[in-house]
Amino acid sequence: MIVAATIGPVRLSTRQVVQGLLASLGLAEGVDPVVTSVVGSIRAPRVVLGALVGAALASAGVAMQALFRNPLADAGLLGVSSGGALGSALAIVVFGEVSASIPALAATRPAAAFAGGLIATVVILRIGRRGGAADVGIMLLAGVAMNAISGSMLGLLSHVASDAQLRDITFWTLGNLSNASWRTVAVTAPPMLACTYLLPFFAQKLDVYQLGEAEARHLGVDTGALVRALVVLAALAVGGTVAAAGLVGFVGLVVPHATRLVMGGLHRGVAIAAPLMGALLLVVADAVARWVVSPAELPVGVLTAALGAPFFLVLVLRARRAREGPT
Repeated sequence: MIVAATIGPVRLSTRQVVQGLLASLGLAEGVDPVVTSVVGSIRAPRVVLGALVGAALASAGVAMQALFRNPLADAGLLGVSSGGALGSALAIVVFGEVSASIPALAATRPAAAFAGGLIATVVILRIGRRGGAADVGIMLLAGVAMNAISGSMLGLLSHVASDAQLRDITFWTLGNLSNASWRTVAVTAPPMLACTYLLPFFAQKLDVYQLGEAEARHLGVDTGALVRALVVLAALAVGGTVAAAGLVGFVGLVVPHATRLVMGGLHRGVAIAAPLMGALLLVVADAVARWVVSPAELPVGVLTAALGAPFFLVLVLRARRAREGPT
């Protein structure tokens, strides 16, 4: 994180970053005020937000892969991400022209993104309930429908948006951390950290759940409550990440699978290590996005997609070969 904070239009050394951090906290004197301002107000919140987003997406990926008992599952399957993107796009179209001049409206975009993700989650949970229990298959189908509905509405909003609003919508849906601030960190950190902190407490139940829903129920696991808890935690994490940084894809797919290769299949180790690996991945990806076309920057979602899409294809091919068996 310290090395990532050195990268940007104003190149800093690691020593300057540390001094800037200490000065911004009032623990050092005689530091260049430009360095203090750049590090304390721009670089530090961006790096911290990137770490939080990466950790939350990785935790949500662990939860979804455990829920569907499939390493190809991702939080985007349930439509939470697309619901958040739709809420954000709606805020851009409705408030985009005046939010720049009215500070109170600056928070409408992340608030709308979070609200959109939560609404999508509530709808999916209501549709997925059957006889008081949660039906994972119905929830998955509801997520596919939610993604389709959100995609069509995003297309409609893009059609009626102005040129400036269309650029904002496009940049938001690609995923970026350029609008990071300590206020954004403070607002979006609680829902993102909720999944990261609470998921390890479900580790033992998740291990039993991998045997099958019926087997887990016979062994004393309340599978309905477990499914609802996993969906809510994943929704909080993804809603927070969409509110903070837009759509950042494939982190929730790549990181949990890579963590299992290192930690094994038990969920306690995976649930603890995956957020650390996700934070590392997104901080590095954002640093590369700022460095590769400096002084401009690439949306971080473009880099994570470039990494995740080939990885996803490798997983699909491995799954197909496993089903076909040895030849």
